This record gives sequence, structure tokens and C-alpha cells, in this order.
Amino acid sequence: MYLPECQLFGTLGCHLCEQAEAVVLPLVEHGLLVELLDIVERPEWVDDYSLRIPVLRRVDTGAELDWPFEMDQVVRFLQR
Repeated sequence: MYLPECQLFGTLGCHLCEQAEAVVLPLVEHGLLVELLDIVERPEWVDDYSLRIPVLRRVDTGAELDWPFEMDQVVRFLQR
């Protein structure tokens, strides 16, 4: 199965972001590349994501999956 590279937008101290990391971790252990990005690093990320984090984004298509999500939703998101 092709696994697209992803980004997970969040920030430090965000318990929902920690939950999202836990959901994607098993996929990372099977080869999924996920870059963790802290939205405070760029003002435009704060503008785009501050009310939505955590957000999983596919690098190849730009598609985004907003929280809450479970493993089966992430798998379907990666197969699109």
C-alpha cells in the first residue's frame, strides 16, 4: 500500500494533538511519514489552524483531515 507523506498540525500542550499522534503512531510504525508541525512557528498556520488543530494533511494532495478522527478514518484518508 502506498503511504503518502503527511503533516500533523498541532501545538505543545494540546491534549487533542497528543491523542491524534497516538492514533497515527501505529501507521508510522508501518512506514507512514508524518511531520509534526507546531502552528506557532508561522503566523499563517495560526490563522489557518488555531481553531481546528489537530489537523492531518497529505503533502501530495493538500487534503486535510480534521480532528476528531480514528484509525479507520485515517486509513481511508490515506487511500484517497
